[in-house]
Amino acid sequence: MKRVVLTGAGTVNALATGMPGTLAALAAGQSGIGPLDFRDVRRLSVQIGAQVKGWDESRFSPREAALYDRFTQFAVTAAAEALAMAGPGAGAGAGVIVGSAAGGIATWEDSYRAVYAEGKSRVPPLTVPRLMLNAAASHIAIRHGLRGPAFAVSSACASANHAIGLAFRMVRDGVAPAMLAGGAEAMLCFGGVKAWEGLRVLSPDGCRPFDLRRNGMVMGEGAAIFVLEDAARARARGAVALAEVAGFGMTADAGDIVVPSAEGAAAAMREALAEAAMAPGEVGYVNAHGTGTQVNDRTEVAAIRAVFGPAAAGLMVGSTKAAHGHAIGATGALEVIACLSALRDGIVPPTLNLTTPDPDCDLDHVPLTARRARVGAALSNSFAFGGLNAVLALRAA
Repeated sequence: MKRVVLTGAGTVNALATGMPGTLAALAAGQSGIGPLDFRDVRRLSVQIGAQVKGWDESRFSPREAALYDRFTQFAVTAAAEALAMAGPGAGAGAGVIVGSAAGGIATWEDSYRAVYAEGKSRVPPLTVPRLMLNAAASHIAIRHGLRGPAFAVSSACASANHAIGLAFRMVRDGVAPAMLAGGAEAMLCFGGVKAWEGLRVLSPDGCRPFDLRRNGMVMGEGAAIFVLEDAARARARGAVALAEVAGFGMTADAGDIVVPSAEGAAAAMREALAEAAMAPGEVGYVNAHGTGTQVNDRTEVAAIRAVFGPAAAGLMVGSTKAAHGHAIGATGALEVIACLSALRDGIVPPTLNLTTPDPDCDLDHVPLTARRARVGAALSNSFAFGGLNAVLALRAA
């Protein structure tokens, strides 16, 4: 089996468009959460989110703009940056997997509004190609001539980690020499936020992971795409490895549709560590799912303690969702960027707004400010509604 490394990364999110700005914002402890701005936002009870502001669609041709929902626009922009970083030849023989929970939800909303609210008898002819979940993966493949395996993964908030984990195994097992993988989401529209309001898990005033005062998650949007590549091939091309993807674990709770299970989360972490042949004591940083809801944060801390045992005391366990929001199907990919900051740059991003620690969340959650530390290995946790768990194990290159 081959070693698999990340050689390219690209992103669009509420902190910045592009990797340099995103890494700088994470290190500086900045947050992209603020007032939402879209049609009918005043009808919502929750009016904050991590929205990509000032997004300029003129970067796309008129034909592309007609074909690309906002989530696809984010994905193709991130993929272009990742391929440019990876360098010439990175895309040869490559495929694409993009995770998304909702796909083109803005296109759905516009079409329903046209037919039901405005009484129109037809919608644009490209409505189906815009809204389909595989649109982002397909357009990345089309733009760059990537003829390897290409498809979409949808597993709610674990979508991106499932996509990256599957891509890792395809490269490791020789199915493809390289894969582009990550997640994309653009649910910040009236219908998208209204649906989440119904679950009563959104905070009206801020994201506070692991804080005693936490009162819910804050939605975000964006994309992050990575080039995963056979390490020997990357070395032969002269590419620089950002980090190694060493293991992947995925499990199902097979329990409640919305309430997380510590046992299921712990099983996924153990699988990732086992596949990476990584001892718990090697891990210096866990990017937690850390949504800022009461149940999720307590459950995740319990799962981490079960997996790491005494080693949990020396572990940094942070959540970056107070910075980039909970980007639903894209969130795991954005959190891999936080892991790259720790593994490559030695900067562990902070858990923002953590001023009153919850006694039940008693690990080192890297509160408020980034920390300089040498990190040799990291986990990235994603735990989704439906009881779907996906954990990536990464090593410094």
